[in-house]
Amino acid sequence: MTWEEVRDADRPRSVAILPVGAVEAHGPHLPLGTDVLIAEAMANACAERLAERGLTALVLPPLWYTAADFADNFPGTVSVSGGTVSDLIGQVAASLGRHEIKTLAIANAHLDPEHLRALRSVVDDPPEGARIVFLDLTRRHVAEQLTAEFRTGACHAGRFEGSVVLAERPELFRAEIARDLGPVPSSLSAAIREGVTSFEGAGGPRAYFGWPADASADEGRATVATLGALLADAVVGEENA
Repeated sequence: MTWEEVRDADRPRSVAILPVGAVEAHGPHLPLGTDVLIAEAMANACAERLAERGLTALVLPPLWYTAADFADNFPGTVSVSGGTVSDLIGQVAASLGRHEIKTLAIANAHLDPEHLRALRSVVDDPPEGARIVFLDLTRRHVAEQLTAEFRTGACHAGRFEGSVVLAERPELFRAEIARDLGPVPSSLSAAIREGVTSFEGAGGPRAYFGWPADASADEGRATVATLGALLADAVVGEENA
């Protein structure tokens, strides 16, 4: 969009959607930017759902860099502090608010604990006049609507994420490598609760968990639709609260 197109949009009834991911290791078969690809797909699907409900959805350029401590030992991973992330998102929300766009929805696809703390922090203490909506995929009522692999907690660079990459950017999925990857059923969520702080410590020495060989584009498309619908429901639900 041009600035004049944004000027002429119905800004008071607009929702800005910020895709948020990370640059971090995703096994030997998925790109470092996998989370961003998923977040952008989620944001676009949410925008379609909001448009159906009469709202104007503005998908922002993604935030690529965030806390990614679990993958810090893997070359290519770029990690910044959680405080940097919450400060940046807060400033983005404040800037949008100065142009009458009061609602910022975060399409998040990165589940590092420090990153999630940063998002929760800015949602709990947004800039004055701003409303920040964050769909937390780790909450039980949300996870229960996602795939079986996701619910196991063994879902980093596995079937769940690989399927979305196959649906969105199939040329980035290293299929020949993925076919030969055995399952790593160790639950990252359980490891986090036990105090583990790295992929290696959680049982993922190649930075993947789950069943990557089982990924499919059909599952990816269904997952994107579900993620978009859940985020749109969160936006509308909070707007009507």
